[in-house]
Amino acid sequence: MSLKLNKNLIERFSRQIILKDIGALGQKKIIKSKVLIIGMGGLGCPVAEFLTRAGVGFLGIVDSDNVDLSNIHRQSLYDSTDINKSKVTAAKKKLNKINSQTKVNCYKKKITKDNFDRIIKKYDYVVDGTDNFKTKFLINDVCLKTKKILITGAISKFDGHIFNFNFKNKSNPCIRCFFQEEMISDDILNCEYEGILGTVAGMIGTILANEVLKEILSIGKNLNGFIFVLDLLNLNFRKVKLNKQKKCLCN
Repeated sequence: MSLKLNKNLIERFSRQIILKDIGALGQKKIIKSKVLIIGMGGLGCPVAEFLTRAGVGFLGIVDSDNVDLSNIHRQSLYDSTDINKSKVTAAKKKLNKINSQTKVNCYKKKITKDNFDRIIKKYDYVVDGTDNFKTKFLINDVCLKTKKILITGAISKFDGHIFNFNFKNKSNPCIRCFFQEEMISDDILNCEYEGILGTVAGMIGTILANEVLKEILSIGKNLNGFIFVLDLLNLNFRKVKLNKQKKCLCN
């Protein structure tokens, strides 16, 4: 059955629909899309919020943690009334208030090799907002195997990195081509050790959401084969070529 935009939907998304790169057909693509967000922290919150506001029809949100007081300065879907509550439950409640038409599936669990295959098959796009390399590598490997589009973010201090991997294209690199597993420490992604300015998380998360929408709509330039590096303290932005490594899993 084809999707019809009723008067309410047209009014709600009117400022998007009038964009020549979106229109009614593009809005229908957004409403039909299925996006999985892993990690409902400083990156996952703005991604979920702006995809919900844009009208994404199906969201999966994954996080095993509860809201902590130290989260609130950067994790935009939570407030002081959510402390000690499940992040995914609190986030779903807020997202439902923003757009009740977006169906939100909650997964209060850690992503593992045993459960990820069952979860990911329901979605077309995956956003990695996690803060540890073990999970990032697992997400990368499963998306590579299942040929999903993966959009990944990393933040620390005043800096952000954004990756976009379309694994349907065999010539594209993966996150292991950039981060060498034997040379990294999870401390460099952990806000508890390095610190993070809340606005940095919000800006990088918003760009991640923008990249998802571009993929859904097949518009604009993407980051396949590049890393977008942002130094928000000194306002330096650059795209860096990411070369495929010969001994990587993505070959």
